[in-house]
Amino acid sequence: MIASRARFHYIKKLQRAAGYRLPDGAFHPANMEMIAGSMDIDSLDPGTRDQILHFYKDFLECNCRDSPLCGCAERKFIVVVLDLREAGLNPKEIHSQLLDDYGIDLFPADILNFLEDSVHLLEAVRSVADLAGQKELAERSDEHIRQIAR
Repeated sequence: MIASRARFHYIKKLQRAAGYRLPDGAFHPANMEMIAGSMDIDSLDPGTRDQILHFYKDFLECNCRDSPLCGCAERKFIVVVLDLREAGLNPKEIHSQLLDDYGIDLFPADILNFLEDSVHLLEAVRSVADLAGQKELAERSDEHIRQIAR
């Protein structure tokens, strides 16, 4: 999954703020729990603090009992990447946007692979929807395929 490849560009700053070593994966459980709970955000520089707050607001806020380890953060991240692509950004531009907004570093090649996999999955959904007579779902799948593949 693409969320497992996402890395915090500023992990050293987060480690200093937390006071202990952290994995660099943005959606690693230790990082999500630290951001959602015990981190001293005020010790971060303003730019990093804004990125962490943006990360928290966009990915970690949910009402699940197991939050932040419920899986919502990863699903929300996938939606953000797909929305950026459907807005017309190419993988390199998506990389830059994620880095600017959240401090998340993700290789453009990983983004491209994810988008290709998404198109294949949507093609399968469309085929099953056609077989099941779900015309609306098939049409929505086609639209998303066109938006991602352009």
